[in-house]
Amino acid sequence: MRSIGAQTVRHLVQCLAVLVFSGAQPVGASPPTLPPILPTASSDHHPGKVIWAELVTPDVGAAEKFYAGLFHWSFRDVPSLRGTYTIAYAGDRPVGSILYRALPASGNRQPHWLTFIATADVDATLNSAIAHGGKAVAEPATYPERGRQAVMTDPQGATFAILSSSSGDPPDVLAEPGEWIWSSLHTSDAAAGATFYQTVFGYDLFDTPAPDGRAHSILSSDEYARASVNGFPESPTPRHAHWLNYIRVTDADATAALAITLGGHVIVEPHADRHGGKIAVVSDPSGAPIGIMEWSATDTKQEPK
Repeated sequence: MRSIGAQTVRHLVQCLAVLVFSGAQPVGASPPTLPPILPTASSDHHPGKVIWAELVTPDVGAAEKFYAGLFHWSFRDVPSLRGTYTIAYAGDRPVGSILYRALPASGNRQPHWLTFIATADVDATLNSAIAHGGKAVAEPATYPERGRQAVMTDPQGATFAILSSSSGDPPDVLAEPGEWIWSSLHTSDAAAGATFYQTVFGYDLFDTPAPDGRAHSILSSDEYARASVNGFPESPTPRHAHWLNYIRVTDADATAALAITLGGHVIVEPHADRHGGKIAVVSDPSGAPIGIMEWSATDTKQEPK
C-alpha cells in the first residue's frame, strides 16, 4: 500500500509493441508452449491479483546477470516457440519470465516488465475492458500449461496483461525479499484509471491522497490490497501511463547502490514512503524500470478500513 512519492519517474516505456508481448503467431499455427506459473498446481484463485511479470529485453544474458546480482535470482531456460524463454526463480519459487526480443530500429521503445493480473474469465474481462475504453493489444490465446491470457491497454494507454492460470494463483502470503511485493499504476487521470480497473476487475476502491496532495488510490480484492493508482505530478512534459512493479528488499539504499554497480541506473532515488520504509526505482542495463521496496514484518497488506 505504497505510493511512488513526489519524485519523477523518467525515461519510462512509451508505446509497447504488439509483437513483443503478444506471442503473436501465424494464422493456423499451434500456440507456443509456455510453462505454468506455479510448479505445483493450486486451487487458489485471486482475481485482481498481480500474479506474474514478464521482461522483454534485447539482452537476456545481461538481464540474468543483473537480476541475479541484485535479487539473487536464478534462471532456467524452457523450450518455447516464442524463442529464448527463461524462468526467473527466487529460491525455488518462480517469480517471472524473460523473453528475448530485439528493439525496433526506430529507438522509440525500451524494455519493460509486463504486469499480469489474474482473472477467472479472460474473454469476459477483455470485453468489459473494451466496453469501458480499453483496447486489445493481443487477443486471447490459450497455452495448455500456462492458461489463457491476453494483453491490452487501459483508456490512458497503460499496457497490462490478464491471465487465467491453469495452475492456480500464488497464495496471499507476504512476499519474501527478492519477490514481487507491490504494483502501481501511474497515470495522468488517476480518478478515471481507478474507476476503470474497479469496473473491470471488481476491486474495492479506497482513496488515500498522497501527502503532497496528488491522487492516490488503493485497489483491493478479497480484503487484500493489490495495487495503487497514482496521479502524475504536474509537469509540462507529457508522460505515458504505465504499470510499475516492486520487489521486496531489506535495504533500498544498498540495493539502489548495487544496481549501479551491476550496470543499472537509479531513476528515482531511495526515499521514505508513507509507511516509514523506503522505495526507489532503478533500471536494468537495458533500461527496463523496476521498483524496490522495503517492507517490515509489522506492515500489512490488508485493505484499508
